[in-house]
Amino acid sequence: MADEKQVANEELNEELETEKLNGLLLERRKKLAQLQEEGMDPFDQYKVERTHNSQQIRDNYDELENTTVTVAGRLMSKRVQGKAGFSDIYDREGKLQLYVKLDNVGEEALKRFKTLDIGDFIAVTGEVFKSRTGEITIKVMEFTALTKSLRPLPEKFHGLKDTDLRYRQRYVDLIMNPEVKDTFIKRTAIIKAMREFLDNRGYLEVETPILSSIAGGAAARPFITHHNTLDIDMYLRIATELHLKRLIVGGLEKVYEIGRNFRNEGMSVRHNPEFTMIELYEAYSDYNDMMELTENMVAYITEKVHGTTKVVYEGTEIDFAPPWRRITMVDAVKEYAGVDFNTINSDEEAQAIAKEKHLELKKDLKNYTKGEILNELYEAFAEEKMIQPTFVIDYPVEISPLTKKKRGNEMFTERFEGFVYGRELCNAYSELNDPIVQKERFLQQLREREMGDDEAYMMDDDFITALEIGMPPTGGMGMGIDRLVMFLTNSSSIKDVILFPTMKPTNTK
Repeated sequence: MADEKQVANEELNEELETEKLNGLLLERRKKLAQLQEEGMDPFDQYKVERTHNSQQIRDNYDELENTTVTVAGRLMSKRVQGKAGFSDIYDREGKLQLYVKLDNVGEEALKRFKTLDIGDFIAVTGEVFKSRTGEITIKVMEFTALTKSLRPLPEKFHGLKDTDLRYRQRYVDLIMNPEVKDTFIKRTAIIKAMREFLDNRGYLEVETPILSSIAGGAAARPFITHHNTLDIDMYLRIATELHLKRLIVGGLEKVYEIGRNFRNEGMSVRHNPEFTMIELYEAYSDYNDMMELTENMVAYITEKVHGTTKVVYEGTEIDFAPPWRRITMVDAVKEYAGVDFNTINSDEEAQAIAKEKHLELKKDLKNYTKGEILNELYEAFAEEKMIQPTFVIDYPVEISPLTKKKRGNEMFTERFEGFVYGRELCNAYSELNDPIVQKERFLQQLREREMGDDEAYMMDDDFITALEIGMPPTGGMGMGIDRLVMFLTNSSSIKDVILFPTMKPTNTK
């Protein structure tokens, strides 16, 4: 009975809120109609000749005091009663206080100002001064309504807290939650610093196709679409790797691309089907050079954005200062799982270890090789222990189809992944440039696909042709930019660092 009452009360509250909202919507439309009747339609405004933004006024107050300026922004508070009062507008750089007084604007203008709603955009011309509390303020001499907000914002003391609604209505989230805006301003700064670092090292930024007839460069399930004119199925790219390597073949030597990739896979706090990556390739280098580049690039970015190489992520201090720890996958498994793969000589021995450790596997145990089980043990026992920035190096050849074999030990490859807080941040190789070996690796991947692995690599004959033309020894690295932004903004979900994350439509049943 109590539950029924609670449900009934919640439904009643929703109805009352809906009625209240409908009333507010009607009220705002009436105000708009009134303005239009008076020949002051805010939607007829085309441009504002702003002289300053809020940050410029704060930074240059000494020079601007008693100077007339023109500013613009969204009205976010209004405290005007009687003949005077204060209000706040916000632009991208922050808040500006306004002082509105009858003697300065006149009776009609003051009356009109009082009818403004929270959320309206206005332009203001007035003098810069400090209020009695010491706050930088604009003494309003005249104002213009620029845009009428026809839908009320969330109540300011509670803001927009519903996580699902925040992601769906990011435009409201940015208005109501300043820390969200700060996250995305930092994201821009992070990518800018990344470009600076690579450009200063002589890299060329390039663009490669998003649509392709082959989904290559990663083990992932692609999105499929259809090209009507060519009457063929095409794929949204899952990685930029194979096209960027073609540019190394072509002689560009140092290239990078920052762009969207698409993988038709699960969604979680760490995964979004559409995400941003950087991939870079440098001729005449190897995975050791990529480690040096990666740790220095991340340290450079962190210092640019935060002024230090240290950040706090989910309560843990992370220090990105080079050098990062380096540990082989074999040593990591030995340290954290208690298994020494240097003493295991066959697939059968490794399978017995997997059974003993109760590994959760994606395919039949008998189909696993020694190298694959080593990787499974690493992911199950060691990965989450990599809290401080760590390069896990020398991956098994079976799970690294685009990588050169390890010098001195052909069971492994010259590959590393960078881990922070137990999460993968980047992946890098000494790139395989032998077309004969590469073709055999692709053929093995095709056999994996035939056995049901729809994430295995496809054959790319044109890439083999490119390698036959000749690719110099090359190092390459790919990094998830969204994950890097998560670490540098202390964001727990990837949705918090993607402006418009993928969401299930609300009308889907």
